[in-house]
Amino acid sequence: MQEISSTQNALVKKVLQLQDKSRLRKKEGLFVVEGLRELELAIKSGYELDTVFIYDGLVSENDIHALVKQHVNFISVSKEIHQKIAYRSSTEGVVAMVKTKSNSLDAIVFKTTTPLVLIAEAPEKPGNIGAILRTADAANVDAIFIANPKTDLYNPNIIRSSVGCVFTNQIATGTTEEIIAFLHEKNINIYAATLQNSNPYHQENYTESSAIVVGTEATGLSEEWRDAAKQNIVIPMQGQIDSMNVSVAAGILIFEAKRQRGF
Repeated sequence: MQEISSTQNALVKKVLQLQDKSRLRKKEGLFVVEGLRELELAIKSGYELDTVFIYDGLVSENDIHALVKQHVNFISVSKEIHQKIAYRSSTEGVVAMVKTKSNSLDAIVFKTTTPLVLIAEAPEKPGNIGAILRTADAANVDAIFIANPKTDLYNPNIIRSSVGCVFTNQIATGTTEEIIAFLHEKNINIYAATLQNSNPYHQENYTESSAIVVGTEATGLSEEWRDAAKQNIVIPMQGQIDSMNVSVAAGILIFEAKRQRGF
């Protein structure tokens, strides 16, 4: 196994740049994953690894080889280098460069005849995106779409906050117009969470092919979604504010759909 002991090594610098620069992630088709659980989820979801950095003070080489069956470049690093390239404190001694996947709408394959889709329009905060991905995984939705994305899916903060659910979900990105056209082509009913011309969310029927759409707390959904929806829906609020965290709202709406479908 190759060893690296200098923090000035080109591969070490590349890991740091991939963590920091979305443009480089897109150009190289690579992103960084750290932690055994996240790496295992990526492998199970068919992601191809490029390079795996191991610090044997926290993880054994045998454990890594038992997990990683792909032919990849394994590199042993010192504690100093591991601490430098680890984005968070609990990485369990493993950091990997992983090849990105296509997140195009064309890659989406529904395994059911009445899919349930969760859509978030223009989410920006990685923490919110990660929480939405966790909600989608918990509900086992058929797909999650990010419309007009402001942050790329392989941002390390999204991977961290999603606890690896960026790998477990079937995800596509596109413009609002592209996603609406896709949903109409697939005969999927759109339910847009918005205050305007809305019915209480629990009064609608989500047992047929359904897409539940949420927007940001600051601006809500664009007019295109309100116009395209079969029905606009709202979560009745009993306090003094008229909105809640987008990931919380998504959870309420999606699990009502799951309840109607008998989970």
